[in-house]
Amino acid sequence: MDEALRRLVDALALERLEENLFRGALSDTHLKRVYGGKVLGEAIKAAQSTVDGRDVHSIHAYFLREAESGRPVIYEVDRSRDGGSFSARRVVAVQRGRPIFTLEASFHKQEAGIEYQSPAPGVPPPEELPRASFDQLNLEGATPKVQRIASIAAPFELRPVDAYFDAVPAGTPPLRRTWLRTVDSLPDDADLHRAILAYLSDYGLITTLLMPQGVRALAENLFLASLDHAMWFHRPFKMDEWLLYVCEGVSSSGARGLARGSFYDREGHLVVSVAQEGLIRIGDA
Repeated sequence: MDEALRRLVDALALERLEENLFRGALSDTHLKRVYGGKVLGEAIKAAQSTVDGRDVHSIHAYFLREAESGRPVIYEVDRSRDGGSFSARRVVAVQRGRPIFTLEASFHKQEAGIEYQSPAPGVPPPEELPRASFDQLNLEGATPKVQRIASIAAPFELRPVDAYFDAVPAGTPPLRRTWLRTVDSLPDDADLHRAILAYLSDYGLITTLLMPQGVRALAENLFLASLDHAMWFHRPFKMDEWLLYVCEGVSSSGARGLARGSFYDREGHLVVSVAQEGLIRIGDA
């Protein structure tokens, strides 16, 4: 397996301490804070580890405090309910004895039902698009923000349809569409694939709201932080096969912004929906 992807898989591994208590792996980074998508993916895995025969179908999460990269995160799972068709779990992520993150998750056994979705967007296939690359960046001398973005992207092949972390003129619509997949094959483990998609769903979603103002996502006077994150898992998918991630800004005001995202597979099936509110602060240059 590719080294960067192996590091991601290892970073999302959990150690079971007690029946409902888990410890996350230390982040493979020298940066101060843990990427929020890692905490999100680990929390989903912790909750799923306490449920049998049912898969997560929705999550609602709140980021309360920054997670320190040099300390493990502890995940406490509350088995809120196990009904005839659904199970509910609540997860609290803790560092230094304080909650840094909470997650509410619902799980559903497989059932047949009506099928409908809004049409997938028409975009060029990934083979016709150039690959996004951070290979030419001098990461040794790069700012922490650039290093962070590059390290998160390393396990993935990204083929953007629209501008990707580039400067865009003011008035650009808040829309970013990107084909993506892991750079190498993954084990046939649905829980791992869901955790990796959750990890990546936090990447670049809220930055779509910078596009109408022409603000560059890598600007050093820009501060972004995830506040809350919701996901709905509609259909099975694999992260080592092409997915189209459509990110769209909805609204920004009062230093907060709301964006939504949709993941489609190669056949145009909507597999996951995402919504996120984030903090957006622009200081003096």
